[in-house]
Amino acid sequence: MAAGRKIRTYFNGTWYDGDVAVMRAADHGMWLGSSVFDGARFFDGVTPDLDLHCARTNASALALMMEPTVQAAEMAELIRDGLKGFAADAAVYVRPMYWATDGDATLIAPDADSTQFAVSLEEIPMPAADASATLTRTRFRRPVLEDAVVNAKAGCLYPNNARMLREARSKGFTNALALDAMGNVAETATSNVFLVRDGVVFTPIPNGTFLAGITRARHIANMRADGMTVTECVLTYEDFETADEVFLSGNMAKVTPVTAFDDCTYEIGPVTKRVRALYWDWAAGQK
Repeated sequence: MAAGRKIRTYFNGTWYDGDVAVMRAADHGMWLGSSVFDGARFFDGVTPDLDLHCARTNASALALMMEPTVQAAEMAELIRDGLKGFAADAAVYVRPMYWATDGDATLIAPDADSTQFAVSLEEIPMPAADASATLTRTRFRRPVLEDAVVNAKAGCLYPNNARMLREARSKGFTNALALDAMGNVAETATSNVFLVRDGVVFTPIPNGTFLAGITRARHIANMRADGMTVTECVLTYEDFETADEVFLSGNMAKVTPVTAFDDCTYEIGPVTKRVRALYWDWAAGQK
């Protein structure tokens, strides 16, 4: 699915211009779901936390029983090389990925030695600073490790997220606030979530039902270094109904203010604005 204006593809040791075909119809990843990816960003001339995104790509491959073929440091270096094909002021979505071509004797499990690797660099602008989201409840929930590979950024997890988004948008909202199997708030359909009450920041504690994102961790570190109190804890829908501010954390936009949760409305408050400023200041320091 190409969404960007310009795409570069790395496959089998070569960079290509364009959205190059890399998977065959009978590949294990095509019909049995052994595909993982990660998402990083290039903007303002920097690639924040690229090394961590590359390392997570390899961890996701292992979680899906594939053998990573590119070391994280090597992956980061080849991505930086591929980004030289874009303008210095471009905003690019960076997507390294693995999939298997073959299965083992059962066919269902991937053959670890058949792992394939590619990178897609897609020019996609950063959302505007005032771009916001609205949230609603969803009947769909995040799975647990016993049900799905929630310890990986795996393509096979995303149809469940898509159901949440379709449901939310059918109700007139842009995103869904999802519960885990225990009935506690986990994340939205596309990102991690924070709320602010009386100047204190709260976010769901990682419990294995959702990926505690790299950008999420960066925000927490930035906020604490700035003197803010950030608490990871069990949260419910009721906590969001009494929040002063809500914002989302994800790689695509980094910080997205939330202006509504069902009947509750929020201002884009000072903490949300500060978190965004802290992130951009930190990222600029990575040049």
